[in-house]
Amino acid sequence: MAKVLIGYYSRTGITEKMAEYIAEGVRLTGNTAELKKISEIKDEKDMGGYDGFIFGCPTYHRDITAGMKTFLFLAEKANLVGKMGGAFGSYTHSGESADMIYDTMLYVFKMDMVDLGALNLKEQVMETDEGTRACQDYGKAIGQKFA
Repeated sequence: MAKVLIGYYSRTGITEKMAEYIAEGVRLTGNTAELKKISEIKDEKDMGGYDGFIFGCPTYHRDITAGMKTFLFLAEKANLVGKMGGAFGSYTHSGESADMIYDTMLYVFKMDMVDLGALNLKEQVMETDEGTRACQDYGKAIGQKFA
């Protein structure tokens, strides 16, 4: 059984809801998932003991938040090379954040990323069953990589 950390930033609660549904998907595959706001992760030691990592942040002004940028520099110190990973985010207009996080995890951290790419959902989709299922399926896809 693998242990997955889902680190996220959420201002309005929508990205947090995504994180919770992704965690459900991970758990449905028999793995454990722990959710943490990125502000709770103080140093790279707080990222120890996990087999996989999923990071999420909404898009603001066609970018990830300043807090997520700082967090990604911290995560780089944790040496996540080869670890399982995924990235997600919500948006209202443009939606660049999930792809930016995904690319950082893949190309900078050299992680083993889920083949689905980043999960990027419009905020209004999160209020539907389709949004819930998309998040759960994304979590399942990452959890199944541990089999």
